[in-house]
Amino acid sequence: MTTQGNRLSPPLKAHLSEMMTWFTSDQQITSWGGPGFRFPLSIHSFKEDLKLSELDSFALTDQSNRLLGFGQCYERLSRCHLGRLVINPAHRGRGLIAQLMTQLITFGREKFDTNEVSLFVLNDNHSALSAYQNFGFSIEQYPEVLPLENCSYMLKTY
Repeated sequence: MTTQGNRLSPPLKAHLSEMMTWFTSDQQITSWGGPGFRFPLSIHSFKEDLKLSELDSFALTDQSNRLLGFGQCYERLSRCHLGRLVINPAHRGRGLIAQLMTQLITFGREKFDTNEVSLFVLNDNHSALSAYQNFGFSIEQYPEVLPLENCSYMLKTY
């Protein structure tokens, strides 16, 4: 999948190793990846904690295969659910989150045959909340117990 020369592809070990450098504390990795991530990071634990063998996982790369971002999608409550979205800190503020989400949503809606897309976001992650709202997501009531405190459930219907 490509958008403006950037494409989704399975993450390479080099991509994962680079991504690991974006998280320098237990708090950062837990805020992004959830409470199951082990810190300090190792390539082995990082791959396991990402559940790469269970979840559709993608690197957003440019034409030179430089890592721009990462995201996952899976089916949750009969919806395409996005998770672990992150943009390379050196490339933030350039609209790449919209490219990443557009490509993940296109993949997920087709794979899971749904017109609804969901995600979780921490309430204190104001830049992510704003980006997701600008993309058309709205905060909705989650029908189960939220998996994290200080977390909101967002939904977009196509």
